[in-house]
Amino acid sequence: MKTFQLNGTARTDLGKKAVKGLRKQNLIPAVLNGGELVDLPYNGTLKPCEKLVELTGGKKGIIVTDFTVTKDSVRKLVYTPDIFAVELNIDGEKKMAVLKDLQFHPVTDAILHMDFLEVTDKKPVVMDVPVQLEGHSEGVRAGGKLSLSMRKLKVKALYTNIPERLVINIDNLGLGKTLQVGDLHFEGLELMNAKNAVVCAVNLTRAARGAQAKQD
Repeated sequence: MKTFQLNGTARTDLGKKAVKGLRKQNLIPAVLNGGELVDLPYNGTLKPCEKLVELTGGKKGIIVTDFTVTKDSVRKLVYTPDIFAVELNIDGEKKMAVLKDLQFHPVTDAILHMDFLEVTDKKPVVMDVPVQLEGHSEGVRAGGKLSLSMRKLKVKALYTNIPERLVINIDNLGLGKTLQVGDLHFEGLELMNAKNAVVCAVNLTRAARGAQAKQD
């Protein structure tokens, strides 16, 4: 993956009034969820912009950092089909992260909130990775029509091993045939989608059916 550099500013005022004020300044509230679990009770020191979120069971938690980013700074991160590893710089402290969730205004489509997950080169992360088909399908050459059912696949791997796209060769995909998740293999990556989920297919067209009938 490419790396996207993003500057943020820590925030401590989390009330609704404060959030409205931020948005009037073209700022977007965001959180960075810590990638490592911490033991509870927590004996460390939290910064003013950090809070401890207890997980189910009460013995572990994660540290969440509240911050803001400008609308302009995230435009090329959000409005693109590409995926990125994000180098977050929050008031001078750098951490690697991936974008996990976005909230949009239901009417204006303005970004209301962003969720990031801190990543390391030791713990796998799950991401949706775009699919890119390459090659010339046998079925298409025979008159079929190629359809792509899954534009992204859910991948689990170290973030350093996740590619920008999953390139799938379809040269041998015949007429009326499908390519399922279980048919795919990428070194260092675990595909999390259902094995029988159809990624792409070459469908029979009326012309292809006619040609096939004549051959029969």
